[in-house]
Amino acid sequence: MEQKNLPNVTIALVLAILSFICCCFGGVPGLLLAGIAFFLVKKDEKTYAENPDLYSNYKTLKTVKTVAIIGMVLGALYFLYSLWSINQMGGWEGYMEKVNEMMEQYQ
Repeated sequence: MEQKNLPNVTIALVLAILSFICCCFGGVPGLLLAGIAFFLVKKDEKTYAENPDLYSNYKTLKTVKTVAIIGMVLGALYFLYSLWSINQMGGWEGYMEKVNEMMEQYQ
């Protein structure tokens, strides 16, 4: 019997790697991409559990799962840091005041 690859591993890997890059944009994009990757990994784990002899790239799937979890943790930490930073500036109004001051300074 010829072994084939799990269907979502490559897509999940790309999303997990992109979550590393995008976690620095407030944390939310990284969380979303890693969450989608983790969902795809869970789906492929169920597919693999049904017939393990049919698929050959389970080690890659485990690696992608680890990368997705790390991406979610980094995204969550950066999101919490962003919220804390805004709170330290005086809330949303204080943050917007700082942004407006910077915009006026550079114009």
